[in-house]
Amino acid sequence: MRFDQHTVVLLVRPSDPPELPQDAIDRLQDAHLAHQAGLVEQGLVLAAGPFLHADDDRLRGFVVLSIAPDEARALFANDPAVRAGRLTARVTSWLVPEGNVRFEGVPMPRSMLEAAAGD
Repeated sequence: MRFDQHTVVLLVRPSDPPELPQDAIDRLQDAHLAHQAGLVEQGLVLAAGPFLHADDDRLRGFVVLSIAPDEARALFANDPAVRAGRLTARVTSWLVPEGNVRFEGVPMPRSMLEAAAGD
């Protein structure tokens, strides 16, 4: 059997994130979304989104990329939320049977305001 290999990033809230005022958290979230949307626009992200109702509430998001794990580590080291210590990026490879998963190009929100407009 043949496999497709993708790179997966789990975005995780650290156990001791820095305390920030809500307006700073909001700006940081918008910067994180803009960073992610930029990766989508470059054709690097195949799928991404937040987790809801996870058994572990530290799990915040999931990203599937079309690049090597080392490249993903470098890109996510520059994510504003990772740089600020509000998220950590855990990177791994993911194998799925060839052709089993297909990704469609869809736009990503660049801010929480844009994300909420879709509700």
